[in-house]
Amino acid sequence: QVQLVESGGGLVQAGGSLRLSCTASGITFSMYSMTWYRQVSGKQRELVATISGGNRGGYADSVKGRFTISRDNAKNTVYLQMNSLKPEDTAVYYCYASSHRDYWGQGTQVTVSS
Repeated sequence: QVQLVESGGGLVQAGGSLRLSCTASGITFSMYSMTWYRQVSGKQRELVATISGGNRGGYADSVKGRFTISRDNAKNTVYLQMNSLKPEDTAVYYCYASSHRDYWGQGTQVTVSS
């Protein structure tokens, strides 16, 4: 059974930092590209950052220079370090694993107060 479990969300003031983690089980983690998405209620889910099995990363323009995605294949975990958070970063953040099959995590809430 495949599971993606996110953690690290919470409430933080604008300008603060959070680190999200997503730990996978049931897949060969190193063979999956890992992506963080976020979604605000009533809006479409949007890509935040992605990292390939070979550690090639990419970011949405809105988070470039503030967020950093990384992965630890030995721990089956992908991270999202979020710095200089803004109220508009408030959303549910989802972990997504993609290869020949795709999987989603359950999401973790990030709330940034002004």
